[in-house]
Amino acid sequence: MAIRSKPSKLPQTAMIKQILRRCSSLGKKSNGCNNSDYHDGLPLDVPKGHFAVYVGHNRTRYIVPISFLARLEFQSLLQAAEEEFGFDHDMGLTIPCEEVVFESLTSALR
Repeated sequence: MAIRSKPSKLPQTAMIKQILRRCSSLGKKSNGCNNSDYHDGLPLDVPKGHFAVYVGHNRTRYIVPISFLARLEFQSLLQAAEEEFGFDHDMGLTIPCEEVVFESLTSALR
């Protein structure tokens, strides 16, 4: 059985810019979070050049470098996230894979 990938409607660079825009706007929806945890709408614990993703059944939060967005391996995770969850929700960017798989992939990308 072959796995078909859905062709992206946007060029790769446009898709990455769209993801970055959505990631950077996530902190603006505080949803009851303590406002002292945010500065200019962004979480204080996320260093410049990084963004947060939520992975696995427990939605464990990981901070990853923006440079991962240019890697094909990470882009396939983003496509899976878009297909399963979409990008327009208040949960933050959620990656649909097991934590151990995500950790293995990200450690190989560093």
